[in-house]
Amino acid sequence: MEKKKEDKKKDKKKETKQETEKTKDKLEKKELPKKKKRKISPFTYICVFFDLLVIIFLFVVYGPSKEFKNWFITTALASGHHQYFANVLYSERDIERALKDNIVIETNDNTNVDEITFENTEKDSYESIYEEQILKRDEGNDLYKVVEIEEKDYKGFLVVIYDAKRISLVNARYGGQTLVNIAKYNNAKVAINASGFSYSTGREIPTGTVIQNGKVASVGGRNRHGGGLIGFTKDGVLMLTSDSATTAIKNGMWNAMTFGPFLIVNGKSAKVKGNGGWGVANRTAIAQRKDGIVLFLVIDGRGANGSDGISIKDMITLLEKYKAYNAANLDGGGSSTLVINNKLINNPRGYGYVGERKIPNGWMVK
Repeated sequence: MEKKKEDKKKDKKKETKQETEKTKDKLEKKELPKKKKRKISPFTYICVFFDLLVIIFLFVVYGPSKEFKNWFITTALASGHHQYFANVLYSERDIERALKDNIVIETNDNTNVDEITFENTEKDSYESIYEEQILKRDEGNDLYKVVEIEEKDYKGFLVVIYDAKRISLVNARYGGQTLVNIAKYNNAKVAINASGFSYSTGREIPTGTVIQNGKVASVGGRNRHGGGLIGFTKDGVLMLTSDSATTAIKNGMWNAMTFGPFLIVNGKSAKVKGNGGWGVANRTAIAQRKDGIVLFLVIDGRGANGSDGISIKDMITLLEKYKAYNAANLDGGGSSTLVINNKLINNPRGYGYVGERKIPNGWMVK
């Protein structure tokens, strides 16, 4: 009996052990649930992208390179209405250093009007493509010629004026108009913008002094652009002078406005340190060759037609190629405008707007 009981116990233990092993085998064979991969939301990708942009921006703005800093500060300060951009990102010390490293050093001379000869004729051959563009006239048009300017970083137009006596300074009506409307009202063949200006009671007030018909027509705000009076004598000679309006009129100045800097005086170009302190932007310039031919230069900027704009240094280099003997920078930025036969030719563009804006006056060929 006892032996049977022991055998039963052994059999039971054996069965229990077998069942335990079977259960263990089942558990081992049973697949554990797979962990689900955590999906990254689109918002996370966006945050990472913007974080990277911020890091890159901060490195460019405050990194070791001075190029971006100088470009940004000078470009912002050259704008009449968005100078605060420079102060938002940089300290006064940074701005002072940038201005010190980027300046235009003018010759401080006045134009010698006796050096302009008015001897210009077409030739059988030309010493350069630039001379051919200037002297070879369009058939049937002895008044002006339009030359398209297209360089790597900038595009624009150079208008060649053969009769300087046809140029005059014309004021806008109602205190400010677009150049197209000023040109239409005055039946102008060619027109470019002239004075810088400030806003006052809904009017565009020209910067500095304006002379018309040998008399002071207006005196506006202080000129902060270097240069001085830019104008013409009755004989069509472009005069650049830092003299007072009274002295300039005595010396023969008939029509003039105030701006700068002077780029070339009596064949001597201004020296440019860095980018000149003007950055890169839309630009307008007026010049005269020794042979009396006048040049209206308008360069687009701020991405218009793929043109970034032009620096003061590059503008001097460009005018030198066309043998400018006297040249001055006029108001630029969103004001840079060229109109021919009542049609807008270039692409004016400012910060936050595209197209013409109202200006106080313009140089016109009638």
